[in-house]
Amino acid sequence: MIDVAGHYRGRRVMITGGLGFIGSNLAIRLAGLGAEVLLVDSLIPDAGANFFNIEPVQDRVRLNVADIRQPHTMNYLVRGQDVIFNLAGQVSHIDSMKDPYSDLEVNCRAQLTLLEACRHHNPAAKVVFAGTRQVYGRPDRLPVTEDHLVRPTDVNGINKAAGEYYHLVYNNVFGVRACSLRLTNVYGPRQLIRHNRQGFIGWFVRLALDGAEIQVFGDGSQVRDFVYVDDAVDAFLRAGATDAINGEVFNVGGDEPTRHADLVTLLVSLSGRGTCRFVEWPPEKKAIDIGSFYADSARFRARTGWAPAVRLRDGLAATLDYYRAHYAHYVPETAA
Repeated sequence: MIDVAGHYRGRRVMITGGLGFIGSNLAIRLAGLGAEVLLVDSLIPDAGANFFNIEPVQDRVRLNVADIRQPHTMNYLVRGQDVIFNLAGQVSHIDSMKDPYSDLEVNCRAQLTLLEACRHHNPAAKVVFAGTRQVYGRPDRLPVTEDHLVRPTDVNGINKAAGEYYHLVYNNVFGVRACSLRLTNVYGPRQLIRHNRQGFIGWFVRLALDGAEIQVFGDGSQVRDFVYVDDAVDAFLRAGATDAINGEVFNVGGDEPTRHADLVTLLVSLSGRGTCRFVEWPPEKKAIDIGSFYADSARFRARTGWAPAVRLRDGLAATLDYYRAHYAHYVPETAA
């Protein structure tokens, strides 16, 4: 078994995208394990960076506001780091179609810059990349295993696939130990809920909290699997603590495939507010939609002992409780 607690005690760990959703939750957990944590974030507007995300550990982590596309900066920051969790990226599918060049910069050039820095200035570092199920595109079969074709339906998926393969090449050719976790729909506290361009579940949570109408595209029959952020953090920690998965990709998904309609029904029930209405698909979203998707995470479970521990109902309840307590830190007054 992987000794997560023992592995990180006293180790130097860097998290790119450290003020974001998963990065901040990971930082909090690592600080609790006794790691020396460096957060790197570029504070790109409309992305997920939020200083309040690290409020519980702000005196126990270091923060460097930097753009990982800058070689000189990254050459310096990677030095001496034992583990690098590479979570920086552009995750909006719609934004990638509107501005493909910006997506290319963040999801490809930035990844190469980090990996080159490791290759020349810290080749001993272990790098864990935050991949995405979006690289698969529309699935041929369910559940989707890692053997499924990589066939993205949008620019974001293409660039995320390229970023992932850069990590594998640097592992296989240059000896920079790296792996990729293909995450499905991660949700939970500290997720961006200011706007609806970074995943639908955070936006649905926001609408439920506001007592607003939640619009579900189509008939709500599409299926997704969901991973509570604490379980995603556990997956990253396990990946960073073992060399048995270097040079490979792994699905990290939930074990409760759920229809959109049922998700909203549960969310409205738990929040005690909000309504649901089924609407026609917007053409620009329908064009890149992948249909139903849920992943088979058996390979990662077998290699690392990981398994999701938080049920969807419990995770949604905890998420709602978090935002009820801290709503003002995530939704500006002008948008409330």
